[in-house]
Amino acid sequence: MSISPLLWARVLAMALAVTAVPVTYAKTPADQLIVGMSMINLLSLDPAAATGLDVSEINANLYDMLLVQDVAQPDRLLPALAERWQVSDDRKTLTFNLRSDVKFQSGNPLGADDVVWSLQRVLKLNLALASTWKAYGFSADNVDRLIRATDPNTVVIELARPTDPMLVLNTLATSPSAFILDRKKVLEHEKNNDLGAAWLVTHAAGSGAFVLNDWRANDVILMTRFDGYWGGPAKLKRIVMRNMTESQSLRLMIERGDLDIAKGMSAPDIQALQKNPDIRTQSLQRGTLYYVALSVKQPMFADARVRQAVRSLIDYQGINQTVMPHYGVINQRPLPLGLPARLPDPGYQLNVDQAKKLLAEAGYPNGFKTSIRVLTEPPFINIASSLQSTLAQAGIEASIITGTGNQVYGAMRDRSFDIIVGRGGGGAERHPHSSLRTLVYNPDNRDEAKLSNFQGWRTSFYSPELNTLIESAEVEPDAAKQLAQYREIQEQLDQQVGAILPVSQMTDTVLVYGDVVDFQGHTAATTRYKDVYKNR
Repeated sequence: MSISPLLWARVLAMALAVTAVPVTYAKTPADQLIVGMSMINLLSLDPAAATGLDVSEINANLYDMLLVQDVAQPDRLLPALAERWQVSDDRKTLTFNLRSDVKFQSGNPLGADDVVWSLQRVLKLNLALASTWKAYGFSADNVDRLIRATDPNTVVIELARPTDPMLVLNTLATSPSAFILDRKKVLEHEKNNDLGAAWLVTHAAGSGAFVLNDWRANDVILMTRFDGYWGGPAKLKRIVMRNMTESQSLRLMIERGDLDIAKGMSAPDIQALQKNPDIRTQSLQRGTLYYVALSVKQPMFADARVRQAVRSLIDYQGINQTVMPHYGVINQRPLPLGLPARLPDPGYQLNVDQAKKLLAEAGYPNGFKTSIRVLTEPPFINIASSLQSTLAQAGIEASIITGTGNQVYGAMRDRSFDIIVGRGGGGAERHPHSSLRTLVYNPDNRDEAKLSNFQGWRTSFYSPELNTLIESAEVEPDAAKQLAQYREIQEQLDQQVGAILPVSQMTDTVLVYGDVVDFQGHTAATTRYKDVYKNR
């Protein structure tokens, strides 16, 4: 849907005007939410192709999922488009019973065929968001058989291979690929059998609480309330998202009340605003980890003693106290904080003497030369600078090579690096396997295998014992035995000294103006604005 130029002018005049006159309450309109955020990585809105936290939040307000994670208790799954679901006794089949009263924003009724088509579409297009489903064994060749509608309100998903059904349920509740599209509306815009992919880059066809009116790339997104929403209409009439990449501009505008929410601000500006009684901060814990990754293809890092020495040369406490506030909190395990299977931190600390001893035992009494690849932006570059300094204390001379995301992670995907300071992990899926599959699992260590979706493969760290344990835990039906297996994996990984050394778990800090009520950011980046309003 496109919005008229006249309405655009009225909206932007009211919602985006900047004035230096201080007021008691925000000058944003009472029935609109004005959000400042970076949109430079927002390239597509298509749920089959759109990656990144920002687009997940946008689409969570335009589309619906079968089920959702409880915002207050992420380990708890709640009904959404599916009123209820069942897992078969053999753990091979998931059955979803849909609500019968849901309509898309077009007026088309939402049925099982729309759900099935939306999920199948992800595999058939085989774009970025297909990777998780392929990890479960789904493919373009088998998806028509395995994901099907048995009647207008019932969807059946037959698992392609043995796995924990909770993994798939969590994917359906969090993955951007799990948003349900209006099949009829999308196919009206299909070109050259693209299943509407070109049109969905800049348009939406959902059943969510808000309708996309317009998206001006690297400028503004405008959404208005969908009054026919099955869950009842949203409390606010309109959401306006502005592209703002400068932290100081975000700080100035939220201080003056020209923004209701500011995202992506730097730590110094956040710290300054914490003194303002009209603004509150909200920290959102993400499932991804900041880490130091070592390439086991390099002879020195192939030696576990050298990896252990590097592990002893990371100033975990110093980094998390000085660099990571508002970016992350200390986590030395591959599993996200809060998971029942996660063991307590092992308590690694900077220990130069221990590192020197290990290096000498490994044949490097005088250290060696190496390189650290890293993004130029904080906190990555700050972590790398700290690591460079502490490595030098044990004789390891590390040069820092900065680059873009493609340059840094591209080198990692090509397995042509020494050390990388990066970020990765299982993301929003609240299941140990999600993180272990991403950070540790490596079923085929050959270069020609090209398993670049596995960050464990990228490091060339290969442990048949850990692979077997991870595979076994994934399909273990007994919850107590599975819990014990995941704890054993963490102990084994400590002993073998994995090539990815977690340093901190990612947090996002959002600034919220004081009169905004019931805004609750979601750890899965599926923050929904339906119940947000302003206390005016």
